Amino acid sequence: MPAQLEDPKEYQKIFHWAETQKDGSIPSFATRKNDPYEYQKGFGNSFESEAVPGTIPQGQNSPRNVRFGLYAEQMTATAFVAPRHLNKKAWLYRARPAVAHQGFTELPDNQDTESNYLPINPRVHISPTQLAWLPFDIPKDGEIDFISGLKSIAGSGDPTLREGLAVHTFLANTSMKKRAAVNSDGDFLIVPQEGALDIQTEFGMLYVQPGEICIIQRGQRFKVAVDGPTRGYILEIWGSNFQLPELGPLGANGLANARDFLHPVAKYEIEQEHWELIYKLGGKFFKSTQQHSPFDVVAWHGNYVPYKYDLTKFVNVGSISVDHIDPSIFCVLTAPSRDPAAPLADFLIFSPRWDVASHTYRPPYYHRNAASELMGLIYGEYAGRSDEFQPGGISFECGFVPHGVAYEEFKAASAEPPPEMRISKDAIAFMMESSRPFTITDWAWNSEKKHEHEPKMWDDLVDNFSKHKDEVEKILSEGLGKVGLNGKANGH
Repeated sequence: MPAQLEDPKEYQKIFHWAETQKDGSIPSFATRKNDPYEYQKGFGNSFESEAVPGTIPQGQNSPRNVRFGLYAEQMTATAFVAPRHLNKKAWLYRARPAVAHQGFTELPDNQDTESNYLPINPRVHISPTQLAWLPFDIPKDGEIDFISGLKSIAGSGDPTLREGLAVHTFLANTSMKKRAAVNSDGDFLIVPQEGALDIQTEFGMLYVQPGEICIIQRGQRFKVAVDGPTRGYILEIWGSNFQLPELGPLGANGLANARDFLHPVAKYEIEQEHWELIYKLGGKFFKSTQQHSPFDVVAWHGNYVPYKYDLTKFVNVGSISVDHIDPSIFCVLTAPSRDPAAPLADFLIFSPRWDVASHTYRPPYYHRNAASELMGLIYGEYAGRSDEFQPGGISFECGFVPHGVAYEEFKAASAEPPPEMRISKDAIAFMMESSRPFTITDWAWNSEKKHEHEPKMWDDLVDNFSKHKDEVEKILSEGLGKVGLNGKANGH
């Protein structure tokens, strides 16, 4: 694996937009300079890739004899009759088909993971309290890989109902060795926070560093290699797939541009060795074994492919006159639900950008909304939270629970016109948001890292309105006030 950067801020030095030339121009890099792999660009495309040229059959998908004696295998991710714009599939040409395995064995339940987030489950908790967690410790003892290090935080629904979502963390200190994983429940959106992930998939390789995300879709086999202590977040969705949000009046460009999403190129591995495959189904884990590598795909084509995205390429938009635009402008990916007006999940980021709004209260306004909001910080400092917020930590607020800054920040922001300013400098925070209420797992609820947002921080939110009692009563007495004429100021 490529060497890691110890200081997260050092990633700024390899972002493509930071590489200015002497003439002031910015060269175009598809990936960061320390990414060892090649990729295909696009989002939702039908791709094809061959590790050996001439492998993919032309004019048909499953000929009587595939070149080199390979097996043709289709992965169908939607109903066969799904509309074309929703239909997802891939054809893989491999040394042995996936069916060549030695059966399944149920594994003991992982007490640190959860799949049933319905309140009737005694292992989950629901509360309107604003909660937060300090960064979870990466294990130092024993060998803990990506799958063994999964811990569930919160979620809604159940994968067997085919609608819902879950948020996990992963805490690993070693690579998966002759061990691959398959999530048969849903799609993983993976957010590394400390340490990079070198991910091998049936479609090829993905190298995913802090400041990048990747999506491993339902049923796709993968293996994660790490180089030292590794931590991150996962947003798992059931019964839906991620897509780009609509741009509306923004037009054709902005936010996460389709051309910046990267998909792997074919790379096969032929090994006659013992392998273990871990299947997640209905939240339970099963093991299958086989005597060959599961990554023996020589060529493939289709639109059901894992992919990654560099969050530093997100094109921020905002107000250039007054007020804030709603935070939907920070949406990277969205997953629709069965309700067309309420997404199952949104993934939003808060990255370096300019704030230039005039005559505007600049901090996040006091807010109550219908969404459940779970935030994390990849690196840097983020000033939009109302309590201690560290890289690797989590902050959570459920729907319609009020939130906002303490009085000192309100007073300072209201006192003087703010200058044009760069915010979230050298930082990336994210939000996993849903229209559904979250329940919290036993593991997270009982964690020593959990703490509550201190309500006392809002005790100093003074009643400024009462200081204007005489002015208000004069307005009302003169008949100039159109609202509240039948009442009296201050309840008098």
